[in-house]
Amino acid sequence: MAKSKKKEKKKFRISLNFVLIIQLAIMLSVSIVTTNTVSNRTRESADAHMAMTSEERAQVVLNHIELYERQLGDFARARQVTDLLNKVNDEKNGLSGDELTKDVKDMSVEELTAIAQKLTSEFGGSIPSCEGLWIGTWDTVVLTHSTSQESIGMQTRTDEALLDELREKMKSKGNGVYNAGIIKSPATGNQIVSMYKAIYDKNSKPIGLVGLGIKTDGLINTLDRISGANKDMNNAKNKEKYSKSELRNANYLMLSSTAKTYLFVPDKEKINQEVEIPELKELCEKYGNNNTQDEGKVEYKVNGTEYVASYVYLPNYNWLFFVSAPVKEVYALTNGMRLFLIIFGYVLLILTVVFFFISKRQEKINQKLISTIAKNSQTRQSLNTAMFKDVLTNANNRVSFAMDMENADVSAQKPCYFMMFNILGFSEINTRFGNDAGDRLLVRTVDTLTEVFPGRSVYRTGSDEFVVMIPSEGGQPAPDQVMNDVNTAFRQLMVPEKIENQGAIYPKYKIAVIRRSGPADTSVVSALKEMTNVRGEATYGMIDYREM
Repeated sequence: MAKSKKKEKKKFRISLNFVLIIQLAIMLSVSIVTTNTVSNRTRESADAHMAMTSEERAQVVLNHIELYERQLGDFARARQVTDLLNKVNDEKNGLSGDELTKDVKDMSVEELTAIAQKLTSEFGGSIPSCEGLWIGTWDTVVLTHSTSQESIGMQTRTDEALLDELREKMKSKGNGVYNAGIIKSPATGNQIVSMYKAIYDKNSKPIGLVGLGIKTDGLINTLDRISGANKDMNNAKNKEKYSKSELRNANYLMLSSTAKTYLFVPDKEKINQEVEIPELKELCEKYGNNNTQDEGKVEYKVNGTEYVASYVYLPNYNWLFFVSAPVKEVYALTNGMRLFLIIFGYVLLILTVVFFFISKRQEKINQKLISTIAKNSQTRQSLNTAMFKDVLTNANNRVSFAMDMENADVSAQKPCYFMMFNILGFSEINTRFGNDAGDRLLVRTVDTLTEVFPGRSVYRTGSDEFVVMIPSEGGQPAPDQVMNDVNTAFRQLMVPEKIENQGAIYPKYKIAVIRRSGPADTSVVSALKEMTNVRGEATYGMIDYREM
């Protein structure tokens, strides 16, 4: 009978150990699934951030170029320009000059040139990063020049084939601007954006042209001022602000897809040199003269370092614009999560093995196992909070926003409102009142938005910007109701924040609202940013609203 009890006890021990082994297998499986899920989501989020950054920076490039094209167009419409070119053309071709006004007809070419030269100098001086603004004949003989008196009288295109090519391209643009792209200035050796516009008489016959060269240094400086790529991490302020960013060591690249050469590159000696990286060269061959805008991601290696780059193809100029960063930094969070969860799995394995060999203390081991499971649950919950919540404000973070956008049910029947509240001059607030005061302002902003929009999702999508998402159905809430709530939130946000012994912060905001009626994604943040940047400081009752 004693022998029977001993066998029964042994059977119970084997059964309990078998349960522990099953539990180990399940927990390891859960760890693997969790690892893959979290890693994939964080990787997708990093890729989305890279793509958003490259799209924003590419738009900055386009806006920069289009601004100068408009300025050249404004200059071309000046009466001083057309009067001079009409006069020169009439005298050259022995025409009567009947299309000229009497005062201009009575003036000499020299007098009109002096007037046009004054306009050229003043207009060119008002254009940032202008290397040269000039007026020329249809044969490209320089009549006026904003910066180089030595160039006046020179012909810039002496080769007939090159002259004819320039003329045809200007005429193909009609009254628009022909952008010759980024080239090396023959006069100074600087890298410039070169553009031309044909001037026509009343019979639509070309009588001359205006030209503009813009140094690319101004564009690069504009890009460098934007957070992210090309920041000097030796600067204490930049290090404090961007040390945790996956783009802290990122760089801009821009290639000519037709010439397969570098336009922007960290190594200045490679500018206008042929692209030697195989993956980037293949992209140039892929796009060439393609006239459709596109975007994508590419990975490549330089001097043993692996890089990942998000790119945008700009068909108007045949440019490929990249934001490129080391792979190990872009996917640092992904790799860190994998390492953490692998260690976590090993800890579970070791604990279970220990439990397996200490069968004489089964009850105590079971209690420890239950405790360990509870701790694991708390750890997973903490990981989830750390991944999807902003620690300071408890608002949802960018990762949470990207995931919510994937699952959002937004359509014409169920439109969704997105509103951005961007604290204006936040870095100056931190500098003047200290980071603690700045943190209180961030927390107060989230508390106010949560109070005015109860039950709605509030996201912190940037250091000083917050997005509120409000789904609607059946026409409710109506746009007027939403805008009233936005103005209410704005009024409460504008209440001064008193700082002990330092006065008070008078917060200002940039605010924009979008009503999305189609599938939503993270690009809505870019659209909101663009609206706030265009509008600037918000004014009560006049907040920018857009239907998309």
